[in-house]
Amino acid sequence: MLFGGGTLFFSPFHRSARPWRPVCWSQQALADDDETAEEVKELRREVEDMRHLPEQLSELGERVDFLERLVAKQREAERLPPVR
Repeated sequence: MLFGGGTLFFSPFHRSARPWRPVCWSQQALADDDETAEEVKELRREVEDMRHLPEQLSELGERVDFLERLVAKQREAERLPPVR
């Protein structure tokens, strides 16, 4: 049984039958690591930018409220009869 299992382990149909190359030292792996690191940096920048969104939305909401009050006052003044 042991001999049969060993034969299957080294058969050409098994993944380990491919020539062994250290993945961490290959040029492709290093390039992939550099790309991944750059993507992580970009994502961190985007997340940092998004952290300010709640503050910006709050400020925008306050501005909209102010403008709505301003327009309402203007319309109210137009509806009132002129003061004599």
